[in-house]
Amino acid sequence: MAKPPELNPFSSSSIFSQKTSRLPDDTVFYAIFPDTSLNSSAAVAAASLQSLHLQILETLSPFTADYIWQHEPFNLSVSSAPKPSCLCSDHLPHLHGKLRYGDNLEDEWFVVFLLFEASRRFPDLSVRVWDTDGEFLLIEAAFHLPRWLNPDNSLHRVLIRRGDLHIVPKDRLPSPNLEDSLKFVANCGEESRAAESVQAVVKNRISEYPERARMNVHMVRVRVPASVAQVLKHEPCLISLAVEGFYDRDIDTMKYAAKMEWFLVKGKDEELVRVSVRMSRAMYAQLVQQTFQAPRCYPMPSRSDAAAYIEAELGMKIACGFEMMYQQRKREGLEGKGGTWEAFRESLERNGYFEGLLPGSQEYRRLMQNAKEYYRSRSLFSRASEMMSAPVRRIDEILALPYSEDDFKGQEVPPSDDDSWLYNGEDDLNSALSERQRELELYEAKHKNKQKSKMQQDTGELSNTNVDEFDPSEIAKTMKAFVRKVSSYKGAEVPENRNLKEVDLDMNRFIRDIESIMKHQGFEDIASGDNIEEGSSSDLDFVDSEDDNDFEEPSKGNDEGEDTFMRSYSDILNEELNTTTLGKSFVRAKEQTTQQDEETSSNTTAAMDEDFTPVDADVNLVKSFLDSFSSQEGLPGPASNLLGLMGLQLRDANKGK
Repeated sequence: MAKPPELNPFSSSSIFSQKTSRLPDDTVFYAIFPDTSLNSSAAVAAASLQSLHLQILETLSPFTADYIWQHEPFNLSVSSAPKPSCLCSDHLPHLHGKLRYGDNLEDEWFVVFLLFEASRRFPDLSVRVWDTDGEFLLIEAAFHLPRWLNPDNSLHRVLIRRGDLHIVPKDRLPSPNLEDSLKFVANCGEESRAAESVQAVVKNRISEYPERARMNVHMVRVRVPASVAQVLKHEPCLISLAVEGFYDRDIDTMKYAAKMEWFLVKGKDEELVRVSVRMSRAMYAQLVQQTFQAPRCYPMPSRSDAAAYIEAELGMKIACGFEMMYQQRKREGLEGKGGTWEAFRESLERNGYFEGLLPGSQEYRRLMQNAKEYYRSRSLFSRASEMMSAPVRRIDEILALPYSEDDFKGQEVPPSDDDSWLYNGEDDLNSALSERQRELELYEAKHKNKQKSKMQQDTGELSNTNVDEFDPSEIAKTMKAFVRKVSSYKGAEVPENRNLKEVDLDMNRFIRDIESIMKHQGFEDIASGDNIEEGSSSDLDFVDSEDDNDFEEPSKGNDEGEDTFMRSYSDILNEELNTTTLGKSFVRAKEQTTQQDEETSSNTTAAMDEDFTPVDADVNLVKSFLDSFSSQEGLPGPASNLLGLMGLQLRDANKGK
């Protein structure tokens, strides 16, 4: 059986054949895989693509007939022969296309709508769509996706089928390739269908199409040379190339606009005609928002007539865009072959469609007839796409026809559409931001509730009886045992192979050295000052200390010096602490606390006695643990983690009520 014709005449330059090159920015890619590509032989599947290709284009053409695309129109081409370099699939026959949307994001979502519509009309096919950001449908529904799904494992999992979004589950296919995912979605569609929340977000994004696509078109009245009016009369879609040429201009292309050799033959004697031009809102914004001085050779009306000047200024930008685009493509060899029959036939021969048959033979003529019929049918739907790839030839054909300024006079030109949307977009932006903020808040609240539930399950539900029987002293006892078990006087463990030397510290000599330093710094004046009272807190602290024997004098000679040093050192520490509230934060011994509570009015002496009240270390330890645990608000934190290591589990009784 003869191979079907290769229906992409520009396959050698197609983006789908540039697997190793960097993908262009602001471009959406899509591929359509019929089930016959999986269940039939390559020859049968490739042959069926011809019919499917025409049916899809015929179904979608009513939506795209009057739409003005930003850079290039929606298109589909056939990839039937095995192509190792194809971005979509190197062996599965399929339809694919790409569309550069540039600054007009509406084009990308309009393409998504068309693909959903095609999948709904043709239930036996699966669609994949992505852009240079990756799986942008998942990005749109980011707050509703399952936790396991991330950019690293999403490849080949996201497909559109029968008007729904499908995500191949990880538990069924841990690392799927494209063919595995296509088979799974075709055979187990109920399992792969995305959750309703995900479906709702994506479908809500395209719910206003195709009406929104029509709203995106802006009609504006301009004054242009007759040559520009003639081109737009025959091919309105070429306005996108003119705006692109103007918006992306550089120093080299502006030289063409300065001369206007092609679209302004008469120079300042050229008469401008008034016409109505259809363009996208993004194109209109690109023209209006840029300041551009008219070339000297361009006939601009007087500024006194404000309405005429505004129309002529906008038309001047369009005319200059046409000139720059035309001259650049013509002089730099950017003009393609277009969709001519000769180009299509050359692609058939290059891809071995005629299988070496002799020209003029019966089989050769049969294949040629089939190819011509398909070319004529396809050209009805792909004419705009082919013309956009070869605009210079088409412009030459149009301007070769007879025309004059009189052809455009006496015609009723409707007024320009209201462009208040260009200046009142703040409300729409705030509305979109508010909607995203609500989604984020709902996601965070849902995620927080899940964490709380998981924490309660991990820590366990304690009954009221257990709470009443809980002894806080267990925390202090367990903490002491924990410290004794985990740490020791040696501190942190070190590798055994390290050559460590023991440290021999002479405590008496260390104190004498410190005392000497303190005297040189002038602390002897502090020690002998009037501010140091007999019976100070430092004296009492050392008298009551259990380690008092460690500081006994080694000899009578340094008795007075050591005593002076210790008083000075202690007083300095107390002075530092008095400037803070640290001392008041500790819970004192129970018997002292009770006594102080009974004395409602205290004097200076009572306040000083409070400083000497012993601190209950166990009570403070338990209080600190409970305060830290309460601040966690039921979530994991340092207190619950540390108590968990000690074998204790606490539950906030206020949570969950």
